[in-house]
Amino acid sequence: MTFHRLLSALLVAAFLTACADQQNAPKQTIGTLLGAGAGALLGSQVGGGRGQLAAVAIGALGGAFLGSQIGKSMDDTDKLKAAQAQQAALETNPTGQSTAWHNPDTGHSGRVTPTRTYETSQGEDCREYQHEVIIDGRTEVVKGTACRRPDGTWRTIN
Repeated sequence: MTFHRLLSALLVAAFLTACADQQNAPKQTIGTLLGAGAGALLGSQVGGGRGQLAAVAIGALGGAFLGSQIGKSMDDTDKLKAAQAQQAALETNPTGQSTAWHNPDTGHSGRVTPTRTYETSQGEDCREYQHEVIIDGRTEVVKGTACRRPDGTWRTIN
């Protein structure tokens, strides 16, 4: 089996396992998938050729593990506060200005910082952002892009 096929099989297996378990632990699954995406993105910035593919695989698996641990630790109030902070930051903050959130019951916190604002060729307003989450002294950073819906809410597109 070639390296590319092995890598593809491992990634598909990881995602299917995460999806199958989503019914029992959705916050852990979401963390796993976000972590895998962020890790793969970071890994894609390293090396070239087969070395780059290996870095993507390692980044995806490492990110999936870290994201899983962070996601498993967040309760519904954490997720609500994080989502509210993200909505507020994307809607009102200038690029580079953060909105913080904190859950006094769990001690978990985070902050959302828009990093770039642009308009798509279809006229849709979009913003890139960084969402830092701190749980039990561990910091995880997720980068993403969100676009404004006609009703004014922001939907994450990656």
